[in-house]
Amino acid sequence: MISQVSGKLLTKELDRVELMTSGGITYELTIPLGVYESLPRSGEPCTLHTFLVVREDGWQLFGFANAFERKVFKRVLDAKGVGPSLAIGLLSALSAERLVRAIREKDVATLQGAPRVGRKKAEQLILDLAEKMDDLLPGIGLRRSEGGVGGDAIAADAVHALVSLGYGSPDAERAVKSAIDGGGKGMSAPDLIREALKKVTDARR
Repeated sequence: MISQVSGKLLTKELDRVELMTSGGITYELTIPLGVYESLPRSGEPCTLHTFLVVREDGWQLFGFANAFERKVFKRVLDAKGVGPSLAIGLLSALSAERLVRAIREKDVATLQGAPRVGRKKAEQLILDLAEKMDDLLPGIGLRRSEGGVGGDAIAADAVHALVSLGYGSPDAERAVKSAIDGGGKGMSAPDLIREALKKVTDARR
């Protein structure tokens, strides 16, 4: 089991990073949105807690800012019909702490704020996991990005992130535009994505 990777941060995107270890091996890791906010600059040292998912069609390594976030990811995978992609989407939309709280409090509306989570899926998550969250204590809060930069590049990154989370391009573009028009101009990409997620969720209710 690969439980942690340390090395130089070569590349970072909203949903993935590449880390080169001191031995010259480069790992590509899929990350939730909150991890992106806590990353150092490219070229600087970085350590991420990891979880390896092995499937017949390949291996995929996931990276997390702390052990608590990784534990929540693993626990969510125990729910019926939840794969790694959906689990990452839940963590990206809600954060680990909020996700645990929503499941324990049986908050269907909050869970529906994640991509590809309708009412039935939210109720299934609660049914499978509500009684299995008592051992999960609040994690270490992730450092927020300081400041925000407006512009087409930020909007494009936000649209790309929503599409990678499972939304169609038209829905993603409308949600990002609505978020910007509603006061999101000048936000960082992660904050704009969260605001857009709220917009697309509200539009579907």
